[in-house]
Amino acid sequence: MKNLLLSVLTDSSTTVAGDHDGALIAHHSRGHGRWPQTAFESRGTMRRLSVCFGAIAILLAACGTPTVTPTVSPTATPSPVPRAAAWSATGSMTAAYTRHTATRLADGRVLVAGGSSPDGFLAEFYDPSSGTWSATGSMTTWREQHTATLLADGRVLMAGGYLLAAAELYDPSGGRWSATGSLTTWRWRHTATLLADGKVLVAGGYNFGGGQGDELLASAELYDPRTGTWSATGSMTTARSLGHTATLLADGKVLMAGGGANGPGPRLASAELYDPSSGTWSATGSMTTARMLHTATRLADGKVLVAGGIGPDGLLTLAEFYDPSSGTWSATGSMTAARAYHTATRLADGKVLVAGGYDGGPGPRPASAELYDPRTGTWSATASMTTARRGYTASLLADGRVLVAGGGDAEGNGLASAELYDPGSGT
Repeated sequence: MKNLLLSVLTDSSTTVAGDHDGALIAHHSRGHGRWPQTAFESRGTMRRLSVCFGAIAILLAACGTPTVTPTVSPTATPSPVPRAAAWSATGSMTAAYTRHTATRLADGRVLVAGGSSPDGFLAEFYDPSSGTWSATGSMTTWREQHTATLLADGRVLMAGGYLLAAAELYDPSGGRWSATGSLTTWRWRHTATLLADGKVLVAGGYNFGGGQGDELLASAELYDPRTGTWSATGSMTTARSLGHTATLLADGKVLMAGGGANGPGPRLASAELYDPSSGTWSATGSMTTARMLHTATRLADGKVLVAGGIGPDGLLTLAEFYDPSSGTWSATGSMTAARAYHTATRLADGKVLVAGGYDGGPGPRPASAELYDPRTGTWSATASMTTARRGYTASLLADGRVLVAGGGDAEGNGLASAELYDPGSGT
């Protein structure tokens, strides 16, 4: 096609046309290889030019018009707008609860049960998808200051409580409660830890009128979900209650730390480890500060953060962490506010949210909250709760938010309200 076009062009002597009136034409005579002088041509010549240009147009159409592809500049993706951390009210419970338990079930719902509610048999669950609470079957036994443990099969074990040795199981599939084997002794303010083999370790606590007198307990026992029975295991090296903490370590051992007694009794700095393989306890490094009613949170790196509580001289802002690899404690940054009876929740990003609690003063309890960053070892204030409370529960939801429910106000009245903490997206 290109050769055909060249043939048409070279076959015509005229290459440029002037005006239409007798038309001043510049032409090239084939074979001369040069441009001749300008001359006036006849209208016949103009007709020949028209035919020539028409042929060129046809050939160009046949060859196709070159397609010009426009250059498209890439569209910049807008940066996401940071979302500030915030608390917001969610649906209220059907009753006011304090000293209750809250357990996140396998399906993401949260079961709240017992405590100092108008009816200590009550239980209900929170559905994060709707933000509402629904009543479920009532417990077989009234209880408060008990423990609740999610078992490997999805059921929930409730154990002990004030003046109780009784235990029972909640089955989420049918919303039913059923009695199971009783503890070997009455105990309350104890700890309960799910072990790697599926058994539950209960340790320490307070015995009042349980046949052993009014005392702190060093004894411990194991619940076997396969048989529904309890059996004694090794006793702790030190009797503990009133806010001692039990933390499952990465190697399967359990770290027990601190604790104390009612009134002016001693606050403990000692800590010990339970080894499930031998069923025995052994002392480990002591905390840098004696404390009770503190919190203990296992961090992403396996260390355990202990924060706040009540020490020998009163409420604490001090925090420290336990390193399982060395069996020692080290001080870390102090909280921005002294508090006890608070909660501590490890968030999806590895930070720890501490909120509410008791500040030792009259009037409203603190509604403030703060975050611990393990990377820097420091605390920073975050948004405050919508309601000041203590003796409440905090549960990490599957979507990364934290559900806070119930608790007591400054006068000790139970609260039915609940709220959600949204960590935001970086502020």
